[in-house]
Amino acid sequence: MLDEALAALASSSSAALVTAMVTDGWEGLRNRIARLLGRGDVRDSSLAATRLEQSRARLVSSSGAELDRVRTEQEIDWRTQLEDLLEHDPGAAQELSDLLAEVQAQGAGAAGWVEVRATAHDHAQQAVLGHGVQHVHFGGHRGHGPSR
Repeated sequence: MLDEALAALASSSSAALVTAMVTDGWEGLRNRIARLLGRGDVRDSSLAATRLEQSRARLVSSSGAELDRVRTEQEIDWRTQLEDLLEHDPGAAQELSDLLAEVQAQGAGAAGWVEVRATAHDHAQQAVLGHGVQHVHFGGHRGHGPSR
């Protein structure tokens, strides 16, 4: 039975892992997680990489409510895998924790803080921002300057 800190590490790591499966940096992370799960055994690492890729394939082929269900299933599956790893090799906790911090840092850099300020008049329009700060003014009052 895992102590509370290791169980929390497995839980947060599985959520981050499943989120990372659909990002651009997935391949590098997949290989590192596979090596961690394989604990130095080439065959076990290869099997882990295959399972990770199968999980990713299930996620990218799903949408809507099905995606939510698949995501939840994958998080539970990988939490169990990571709990097993930590139960059999508590020394893996530091490596897993380091990977989690790296994944979270990459995610923060990609999604970051988002602020949207939009002013629209008459035929209102929508502004969508993926990163950074955006101030948008569509039509309307003079003196507001150009859209930024």
